[in-house]
Amino acid sequence: MATAMVGIVPSMAHAPGLTSAAGLLAMLEEEAPALKAAALRKLDGVVSDFWAEISEALPDIESLYEDEAFAERQLAALLASKVYFYLGELGDALSYALGAGDLFCVDEASEFVDTLLAKAIDEYCDLHRKRAEAPPESEAPPIDSRLSSLVDRMVESSLGRRAYQMVLGLALESRRLELVERVITLCDAAPGDHEHDASTAAMLAYCSVLFTTTIVSREFRRSLLTLLVKIYRSQPRPDYLGLCGCLSHLGDGAAVAELLRTLVATEDKRLVAYQMAFDLVENCTQSFLKAVLGLLQPAPAAEAAESGSAEAGSAPAAAETAEAAAPAGEAEAFNKLKLILTGEVPTALQLEFLVRSNKTDSLILTNMKRAADQRNSLCHSAIVVAHAIMSAGTTADAFLRDNLEWLSRATNWAKFTATATLGVIHRGHVKQALSLLAPYLPQAGMSASPFSEGGALFALGIIHANNGAPIRSYLLDALRNAGTSEVVQHGCALGIGIASMGSNDDELYEELKATLFNDSAVAGEAAALAMGLVTLGSGSAKAIDEMLGYAHDTSHEKIIRGLALAIALTMYGREEEADDLVTTLLHDKDPILRYGAMYTIAFAYACTASNAALRRLLHVAVSDVSDDVRRAAVIAIGFVLAANPNQCPKVVKLLAESYNPHVRYGSAMAVGVACTGSASKEALELLAPMLADPVDYVRQGALLATSMVLMQCSDHREEGRAAEHRKHLQKVVADKHEDTMTKFGAIVATGLLDAGGRNVSISLLSKSSSRVMSSIVGVGVFTHFWFWHPLLLFVSLAFHPTCAVGLNADLAMPVWRLKSNAPPSAFAYPPPTSNEKKEAAHAAPTAVLSTSAKASKAAKSAKAAADSASAMEVDKAEEEKEKKAREAEKEAKAAVEAMLGTLKELNERGSVSASLAAELTRLAETGEGEDTTRALGAMAGAIEAAHARGDLATAARTAMRKHQPKASGEEPAEPPFSILENPARVLRTQERVISLLPNSRYTPVAKGRVSGIIMLTDQTPDAEQELLPASSLIATGESAPDEEEPSPPAPFEFTE
Repeated sequence: MATAMVGIVPSMAHAPGLTSAAGLLAMLEEEAPALKAAALRKLDGVVSDFWAEISEALPDIESLYEDEAFAERQLAALLASKVYFYLGELGDALSYALGAGDLFCVDEASEFVDTLLAKAIDEYCDLHRKRAEAPPESEAPPIDSRLSSLVDRMVESSLGRRAYQMVLGLALESRRLELVERVITLCDAAPGDHEHDASTAAMLAYCSVLFTTTIVSREFRRSLLTLLVKIYRSQPRPDYLGLCGCLSHLGDGAAVAELLRTLVATEDKRLVAYQMAFDLVENCTQSFLKAVLGLLQPAPAAEAAESGSAEAGSAPAAAETAEAAAPAGEAEAFNKLKLILTGEVPTALQLEFLVRSNKTDSLILTNMKRAADQRNSLCHSAIVVAHAIMSAGTTADAFLRDNLEWLSRATNWAKFTATATLGVIHRGHVKQALSLLAPYLPQAGMSASPFSEGGALFALGIIHANNGAPIRSYLLDALRNAGTSEVVQHGCALGIGIASMGSNDDELYEELKATLFNDSAVAGEAAALAMGLVTLGSGSAKAIDEMLGYAHDTSHEKIIRGLALAIALTMYGREEEADDLVTTLLHDKDPILRYGAMYTIAFAYACTASNAALRRLLHVAVSDVSDDVRRAAVIAIGFVLAANPNQCPKVVKLLAESYNPHVRYGSAMAVGVACTGSASKEALELLAPMLADPVDYVRQGALLATSMVLMQCSDHREEGRAAEHRKHLQKVVADKHEDTMTKFGAIVATGLLDAGGRNVSISLLSKSSSRVMSSIVGVGVFTHFWFWHPLLLFVSLAFHPTCAVGLNADLAMPVWRLKSNAPPSAFAYPPPTSNEKKEAAHAAPTAVLSTSAKASKAAKSAKAAADSASAMEVDKAEEEKEKKAREAEKEAKAAVEAMLGTLKELNERGSVSASLAAELTRLAETGEGEDTTRALGAMAGAIEAAHARGDLATAARTAMRKHQPKASGEEPAEPPFSILENPARVLRTQERVISLLPNSRYTPVAKGRVSGIIMLTDQTPDAEQELLPASSLIATGESAPDEEEPSPPAPFEFTE
């Protein structure tokens, strides 16, 4: 009977038009195991069609799986798993799939397998995370061995297909470091197809990006970094830049110093050491750089260093002793390394670029000055701040010089802010800082105005921002000698904080604390904020306890607010370590401290996209009773999501529609912070309705945020978003009926749109995807201008030049060019502002009178008579033709002379090589006499040929070709590429189209790097180098000539 039935089943299962599984289900009730097994096989083939009918027999199928004596129990488990999958019970489906063992094929391409594998991976990773995060004394959650087996099978299958990225993601999610190491090392043995799978070095670089953008757990991140350091060191040709990045993230200053010392000792690796030093300055704190400098000493002189250290008792003395004992070449290299690590060279290079490339449009400021109400002090102050932002780092203060009378209207705190803006304009000009501000700084025995003195001290700090060692003593003495002047103390404290940011200087902290304990509202607020800046990111329990205790003791709201922000700054980057403090602050009855809790989350979790932090912020944003706290919570979302800008508009979309205007304002600022410089369509669409919000400060926030999003937007079409926003800003400023608060926002937003001479952008992440401390702090404090307008100037800390600066081994800028594979207009500067009004597109129709008709008829008769006489004037036409030829020749001569003048200027600036200049001059000389037009054409051809070869930058080509008269031919068509010369303006969106020129003499030490400060390897070191002319702004160790330094504006006093 059984044998006969077995023969019948196949024909039943494959019978065409099968409409029911009842017959197969009936076989499950047979006694013979072979019949049950055959039924299970056939049911497995039709389960996708008859799963609803089969589900009624699930108890029988489950009992077969539970029967250990049944040989095909794994098949029963697979069938049960599929039925539960179709029922939507994924937990039960996974449980039975695990019981199916090898019958559950991980390589099968089906929705069933893909869904359950995703479920299995999620559960596997979740269990491993819980085990990793479980306290040592608690029992770790068990992991089903069948689940581990399933995941291991999937891992082996993926590795066999060389799908390394998928396995790496699983390893990171489950925190299996041994699997991470295996995947990375396999990339060399069996390279994959993807760019990150091609080699171990590529996968290491990919991991370095992942740990800064996707890994939330700080503890696991440190474990991963330790592993990456181990793998980097094991490579036959280590990527020293990647290794240094990992060591700096670990805070291992000794290992970084040792690595630098080793590289400097090897002549052919010194360029790598210099590049590492530039990267360290960009990504690390002052305290870390100071520690590295103290440990940096030449290897051959270790004993001399030890003896020198014992005698002098200090690390700098030891370094000097060791340096003296080093070989001459090595000692010079160490000196260069120290100039870089102290920030002197990077600051001077950025300043050089900003001064060279300044494209500030002063007409915008002039128009705003005319349009704004002259009697409104708020608009006056806003224009001064906008000018500082537009001219940040360019040292160009001509607008202030030309409007001294207008500037003198600033009084009291407006004067304080106006004086402080000089620090933003001259930021980085550390050599001449004291002489620039001398007319305003406190003088012994005399005092012009405490507001100008306090503003000057604040400006001094901004000039030395995040590099305060040269000015530390001066500011400290100024604070001690300030006496009872609250305004001077206020400015001096802010200057100390901004200059010594993250230095953890105990002496400065104690001095600021003494000022705080005087319980002066004005001085105490600045002292509290400066204390937070000095202890930035330290997580000091002592500092937090002192600040929190005094916040509870004082009655001054300004001091409490300063302390709340200082506490948040102290916990910068501490992530999970800040959770207990946040909980404490959130349960405080004082809304200002709850406000501080929101900024503590913002700074602690900046750029991490932490789900836990976002949940907490979203809860407070809709539940707290204080509008200030709710606004701060929404703004903090922008900081947390700064590394994932595309997510921020989605997260705050509903909050942007809130009935509460404070929440709407916070949504606008959050999008501005997270999406700055991205020109994100989603961000702009979210901000657009708020530009017409009925509440003035919401419109203000939307204007500021839109400008931040559109910073350095390359779309300058009249119908483009950037052009439309500029028109809207002009309209708001000129509208006499607009609210003052909205006008204030529009003026400052105009400055942000053209910040730093149109050569800087705000970026919270570095080129290596690391958090930029100064940017996060600068934008964070900037958002507090809601309470105190001088804090607007902190935004300058977040400005980063968008440039490519190439340096040779002597830290000098050689003549070096890059190719941008896009037309020049694609990434050009915005067109200059013009006051000329456009003519109407269509002229109005003109009425024709009867008298006009008669006159027209008479004119036609006269024309006919003139035509008949034209034959007699042929000679005159010939004379006219000769006259035009003479005029064309004259224009050609003038054009040649103008081109030669421009050529001389470009040659002196290093933009045109001596050989090309000689060739163009020769062509001009051959055209003297009657062949000037031909010579002009030959010069134009030579210019185009040099540009095509890459020997001439597009800017230089344009400067010379603009003199060519239109009569000599049509304007040259825009080339499909542009040549950029060192130092070059390279926008973030432009980096993807930048490439090296073929046969370029110089190549970057860091492969593929096309922006920032780039160390260059000379491919022909024996040939003479063409260097750009030295500038007084570059760090050379000597003072700049006085005649090259612009003098500061004259001191101003308000008079009735």
